[in-house]
Amino acid sequence: MLASQSRGHGERLVLVHGFTQTARSWDAIAETLACHHEVVTVDAPGHGESGHADVDLHEGARLLVGVGGEATYVGYSMGGRMCLHAAVDAPHAVRRLVLIGASPGLDDDAERSRRREDDERLATRLEAEGIDRFLDDWLALPLFAGLDEASAGRDDRRRNDAASLASSLRAAGTGTQSSLWPALHEIRCPVLLLVGEHDHKFAAIAAGMAERIPDATVEVVAGSGHSVHLEQPQEFLERLQAWLDRHPPSASPTAASAP
Repeated sequence: MLASQSRGHGERLVLVHGFTQTARSWDAIAETLACHHEVVTVDAPGHGESGHADVDLHEGARLLVGVGGEATYVGYSMGGRMCLHAAVDAPHAVRRLVLIGASPGLDDDAERSRRREDDERLATRLEAEGIDRFLDDWLALPLFAGLDEASAGRDDRRRNDAASLASSLRAAGTGTQSSLWPALHEIRCPVLLLVGEHDHKFAAIAAGMAERIPDATVEVVAGSGHSVHLEQPQEFLERLQAWLDRHPPSASPTAASAP
């Protein structure tokens, strides 16, 4: 079981954070969304109070759906990869899908092998140096250049355990992740792919995903990098709500087959 918190009433939104974060990273956004929705924030495997869960993305997606049930799933980066696995593995549960700077994995075996080696080096550093030193280097990456000290949420990230984060990298890192590119055409629910203007790598990935997912919308947020929802939370909220209003959730298979 993954640790989670629920607030608000209405259609359910499940929010899943990125690597080194916890469910608390969504607090300000969740409070606003809870005015009109039931909002479930989840500690992903290896993070926060789910630090005990040492699982791959497929098992993580199963645990996630066990907590979230039928809902709209919103995932950022690592959390987006987990939500994407949920959409493929448990389509009955994922009624809508919102991905922020997320990837279906690497489709090239050699590239995936190199990334797995990189993830192992990061995991080893985490275990050797501890969380504080690792976060100094992690948040200094160009990927997070758009975050200021407040939006980076360093104190929240420091709540994580180094060994659990290292296990998460080994079990659910991009190097270990099996490619979902061939399965994207199977996703039938509405999908929003949100990327920042300056996040060129993930903007290209989002464009490629949109070509394969039947009902996908790509939105590029001007002036933003990888962490759109943290860098520009108000813009994120406005775009998310507008998209939700335009795209009603897909009917569950059970409801669709009812007489």
